[in-house]
Amino acid sequence: MNGFLNIYKPEGMSSAAVVGVIRRLSGEKRVGHAGTLDPAAAGVLPIMVGKATRLFDYLTDREKEYVAVAAFGTATDTQDATGEVIETGDRYPDADTVRACLPNLTGEIRQVPSMYSAIKVDGKRLYALARQGAQAEVPARTVHIRRIELLGEMPDHGFELRVTCGKGTYIRTLCHDLGRLCGCPAHMRSLRRTRSGMFTEENALTLEAARELASAGTLAEKLLPMDAPLGGMPRMDAPAPLAKKIAAGAALPLAEMAGDTPDEGETVRIYLEEVFRGIARREGAELRWRAKLD
Repeated sequence: MNGFLNIYKPEGMSSAAVVGVIRRLSGEKRVGHAGTLDPAAAGVLPIMVGKATRLFDYLTDREKEYVAVAAFGTATDTQDATGEVIETGDRYPDADTVRACLPNLTGEIRQVPSMYSAIKVDGKRLYALARQGAQAEVPARTVHIRRIELLGEMPDHGFELRVTCGKGTYIRTLCHDLGRLCGCPAHMRSLRRTRSGMFTEENALTLEAARELASAGTLAEKLLPMDAPLGGMPRMDAPAPLAKKIAAGAALPLAEMAGDTPDEGETVRIYLEEVFRGIARREGAELRWRAKLD
């Protein structure tokens, strides 16, 4: 089995646990996920199976979309509903106030996540240090948020938001920062990832459905091709005489390839006889392999 499964991760389950389930159902040892979801969050979790695991670096850059509820009145040490309350306030904003603050959180912004995050400092995960009672300076990071849409008001001083963003964005930090801008402490009450690149919740498989398909011996039929999530990457086709070079993993002469000539350092998809063979990067007059699939 080689390809991608679009799995809908349920609340209360870690991304690693989902990988373990798919590993057992598929019988394939090489299984991974592209983009961690916290256990408390639900939503789209792209799963790489077999040779598709070699494409990890080219999936995590994809744009993502989330629906979150920012709850006003309390801030927590984890910036979400699982943490301890560290601040309270009752200057609850109305919808107009929240909407007016959203432009300040779009575009290229700086975020400082909580200590309970997976960021590494001196080789150690911050959440591991936090659980040991240690403190560390959390580094600020630049992220890109393309759009935030206010979907509506929720019970208990909550507001539902749709966020479209790039990699590395902490939605719980966004909710925390929104509270600061609105003048009332806030945290993320709930989170659902609705899209990760081309993977959407509309065509995602629940784990129950995956189990049923595996029992029927038809899980492989739900695999998406290995090049399916890479449609935005330029394509180049190799002529038949280059088959031996491809098999050996040798650099390919750019002048003999068909397709739009990539810029220096740009990555492209490589095909031979209409079969996707992997990803290569232009280095001078050659294409050198970055992720080879055979």
